[in-house]
Order: sequence, then structure tokens, then C-alpha cells
Amino acid sequence: MTSERQRQAWLFAMPLLFVALWSTGFIGAKFGLPYAEPFTFLFIRFALTLTLLIPLAHWLSGEWPQGPRLWGHIAVSGLLVHGGYLGGVFYGIYLGMPAGLASLLVGLQPLLTAGLAGPLLGERLSRRQWLGLLLGLVGVALVLGGKLDPGGALFQGFGAGALLAILVALVGISGGTLYQKRYCTGMPLLSGTVVQYLSAGALLGLGALLFEERSVTWTPTFALTLGWLVMVLSIAAILLLMALIKRGEASRVASLFYLVPPVTALQAWWLFDEALPPVSLAGMALAIAGVALVVRGKPAPIGKQRDGA
Repeated sequence: MTSERQRQAWLFAMPLLFVALWSTGFIGAKFGLPYAEPFTFLFIRFALTLTLLIPLAHWLSGEWPQGPRLWGHIAVSGLLVHGGYLGGVFYGIYLGMPAGLASLLVGLQPLLTAGLAGPLLGERLSRRQWLGLLLGLVGVALVLGGKLDPGGALFQGFGAGALLAILVALVGISGGTLYQKRYCTGMPLLSGTVVQYLSAGALLGLGALLFEERSVTWTPTFALTLGWLVMVLSIAAILLLMALIKRGEASRVASLFYLVPPVTALQAWWLFDEALPPVSLAGMALAIAGVALVVRGKPAPIGKQRDGA
């Protein structure tokens, strides 16, 4: 009986643990970016992840994508999901956007995905989902309005470049989710993730080569942050997602993704004293409610997101 209770408790905790781990990616970016430029940071992260993930994929699965066509589709999804998403998030935070706000904006991915799924994949939205889209848009407007600096700068602590980078991340994760859903249905999870990391790593490495000085200050803080992002986000979170899908919990993970922004905001408040004015807090609540309505209204999980920030 005790063993069964422990098993049930673990099954209940797994989705919550996944959300908690996922949300720390934004905090990791905030900790590590003072010591390395964003593309350089991500290239090192992906290189270390692949060093561990390739033998892990061979050991746990041994199954690789079948045919060059599927390899190509998986590579494109990796460019969008990991290259565009993580590159945009890290660059936006590098330019000064608060981690909590970055998490909220890219956390609207289910809203954008749901809005695009109709014309691109033929999926129809319910009235509840359209209400969720509207609430999400109003919430974002309130959050950004609360961050406006009437003294002259566009936003408090960051400018239009940071907002553009986060919008690239939002489009990347949304487009990558739709692309993967349409073209990568036969993708093995672990080995497919290896292919995605390879393509995204090549893109970010090129970005580091062309636009950055590629200097890294190797401090204990940076090393610990890098280790956390590699081991906990890029490895452990993926394995946890595998276990959730295997046990039929993928839909539960999707329904809990709207908890990532408030969890990240709480972490950022505790670690970096990032605060949001009341109007922004109200906007965050509306945005979370909008995402919840969209996700709960869908009969299937929204995509298979791969990596945290």
C-alpha cells in the first residue's frame, strides 16, 4: 500500500516538476548572460548537451529517424524550436528584458499556435478558445503598458530590440510546433532531439561567429549555470517529458504550461528583485487565463516542446 501511494504521489508530482524545471531556463539565462554573449552561450550549451545526449539516445533508444526527408524536416523544426526560440529568448534577456516578462510573452505560444492552427492545419477553434485568445492579447497589452517608461525610453530597462528578439522567439516556438506537428510525426523523441540540437547549434554557432566576439568569462557562477541548463533542462527535462508521454500524461503537461510564467516571475522576484506594477500583474493574470482557456479547449496537447530557455 505504501509503495502504491508513493507511486501515485510521484505520478502526481511529475507534471509539476516538469513545469518547475522548465521555468528555471529563463533564470539560467539571466544568471549566465553576464559572462558570455547569447549565441556563444547557447552554442556551448548545445555542444555539451550533444556530448551527453548522443550516447544516451543510443543507449536508451537506438532508434533514429528513417530517411533523409524526415531528417531534413526535424532539422528545420530544430532551427525554429531551439534556434529561433532560445536564440530570441537569450538575446532579449541579454538586451535587458526581465526574465519574468520574457517568460510571459513566449508563454503565449499556445495562443499563437491555436490561432495559426486553423488556417495552416485545418483545426477549428471553439468559442472558449477565441475568448482565450482575446484575453491573452488584452493581458499582453496590459503587461507591456505597465512597463512603458513615460520618461523617454520605450520600456523600463530595455528597448525595442529586446521586444523584437522575444517576438522572434515566440514566432519560432509557435512555427516550430506547427511544423513539427505536420511534418515530424515519425520523429523518435531522443534521437530526434539530437538532430534538432545539431541544426540549431550550427545556426547559433554561425551567429556567434558572425556577430559576437565569442569571449567567455569562466566563473563558478557561469559554470554552475551552464551545468544546470545542460543537465537539468536539456537532459533531465527531456527524459521527464519522455516518462510523462509514456505514462499518458502529455496532455496534463500541456495543460500546466500556462503555470510557467508565474513560476518564473516568482523565481525572478526572489533572485533578482524583478517587480511588475499592479497593471502588469493584472495583465499577467488575464494572459494566463487566456492560455488556460485555449489549452483546456483543445482535445490534444499543443505540440511537443523540447527545451526550456
